[in-house]
Amino acid sequence: MRQSMRRWRFAPLLAASLAASALMITPLAAADRTQARSMVISQYGIVAAEHPLAARAGTALLEKGGDAIDAAVAANAAMGLVAPMMNGIGGDLFAIVYEAKTDKVYGLNASGWAPKGLTPEFLRSRGQPWMPSSGIHSVTVPGTVAGWDALLARFGKKSFAEVLAPTIASAKAGFPVSEIFGDDWAATAGYLARNREAARVYLPKGHAPAVGEIFRNPDLAGALTEIAKNGRDAFYKGALAKRILDTSARLGGAMAADDLADFAPEWVDPISTDYRGWTVYEMPPNEQGIAALMMLNIMSSFPLGEWGHNSVASLHAMIEAKKLAYADMINYVGDPRFAEVPTRGMISPAYGKRRAALIEPAKANCNVGPGTPPYAGSDTTYLATVDRDGNMVSLIQSNFSLWGSGIAVEGGGFVLHNRGALFTLDPMHPNVLAPRKRPLHTIIPALMARGDTRIAFGIMGGFNQAQAHAQFVSNVVDYGMNIQAAMEAARFTKASFAGCDLYAEARMPDAVFEGLAKLGHQVQVLGDFSDAVGGGQAVMRDYKAGVNYGASDPRKDGEAIAEMPTMP
Repeated sequence: MRQSMRRWRFAPLLAASLAASALMITPLAAADRTQARSMVISQYGIVAAEHPLAARAGTALLEKGGDAIDAAVAANAAMGLVAPMMNGIGGDLFAIVYEAKTDKVYGLNASGWAPKGLTPEFLRSRGQPWMPSSGIHSVTVPGTVAGWDALLARFGKKSFAEVLAPTIASAKAGFPVSEIFGDDWAATAGYLARNREAARVYLPKGHAPAVGEIFRNPDLAGALTEIAKNGRDAFYKGALAKRILDTSARLGGAMAADDLADFAPEWVDPISTDYRGWTVYEMPPNEQGIAALMMLNIMSSFPLGEWGHNSVASLHAMIEAKKLAYADMINYVGDPRFAEVPTRGMISPAYGKRRAALIEPAKANCNVGPGTPPYAGSDTTYLATVDRDGNMVSLIQSNFSLWGSGIAVEGGGFVLHNRGALFTLDPMHPNVLAPRKRPLHTIIPALMARGDTRIAFGIMGGFNQAQAHAQFVSNVVDYGMNIQAAMEAARFTKASFAGCDLYAEARMPDAVFEGLAKLGHQVQVLGDFSDAVGGGQAVMRDYKAGVNYGASDPRKDGEAIAEMPTMP
């Protein structure tokens, strides 16, 4: 009784309070949105990277008069320190650069080739009937340092010593291990333990460093100092080359001195397609970026915007487009210096329409095969930069699998990638292993443009990447999302090339999963923000207004950080 009297006595006060609260809540309700983060917006440069220390390393270069290219190399170097399982100087690199003063887009392929002694016959003589996924015979020449050199020489303002200084300092001082990378570290400790040097460097005190624990890598500081002093030659001809060759020889590898010394990255023209008025750029083969353009060409046959974001109809069309595009990509793509890849035919709008006509609106196709395009004559880091002058870099770099080959270079403080694992030993396939040949690559930077707007973006995750790119582009173009919302939006991924298996994030409605299942898709529901669909970064510039925007995926540890103006 006493309790009910108390309620009655305070009822008028409660009603008045609720009324006042309603007045306060109304403006906020109008701003309700589905994205968790705001874009970073600045008239100065922005670096979006997977880790705050990497983004900060990049903006430090911008604040010292560097440009977007200097910032990209600085941020990438830092990522090799803070996320060594994902990337580093033992891996490969691709970049798309937009130069504002010439209004031109450039592509850099810094993916390394197979040693001349690494052949199918060499592997079979050692009892290896298929391409190994780890170990010394999965190692191809690392292209990252040569890629950095090419970028800085052509577009940069700063020296190697200047761009590597932040990472050298952090490697000596140490940094607290972040959440997602710390989890990856702990989960792969057993893999690291197989190699004595990898265990020494990355399992200090006999275990993976815990989240928040300080990790130092003085050996990597020494390696980067060598590069800062002697440039790319330190890695391909000098002290670091000797360390790589000694490590390879001790394990029976095929790497020779001239495999490193002769390597050079290649400047290429990006390939592109038009998607509803936006020009979308990807790198040409030996990359999988062509699959993203093929997906977009197929998707353009369907009114996705009218069907609604992540509706059953729009998802079905995109999933089926993925199957068709990937069937062609895996069948035709290889190193174009060794095999004729029908690139122009694969990305032609007419071929996209032909492939789109194969999609049945009421049924999933579980057995998609490659078409006949006309011939004409999981683990990675991505970052994006833009400077105050409007130059942009879309850069991606990788060890391929977590910790790559699992082999750390003696005294170098870095692991060698296992990119050779993507070769095949099938002699009839365009991606068959051969001396000085580059394998099919999963890592892909991208850029899209319309009018006075350009967006540099990328989303990581093995063969997830091209399908994630297509979803990001669709989010921006078909559904009018800003770059942060487009990056955060729930995504699907199909991990295999055959069958009707499908993974999708739990933020999609249950009714959508039920509708897809009725069409024959075998949906497995992931968490709300799953690493399985990859994580990405993006920067955008409005050239008319002179304003930059940055976005960073909450599926990763990173953020977009803006440059501070020069202090008086």
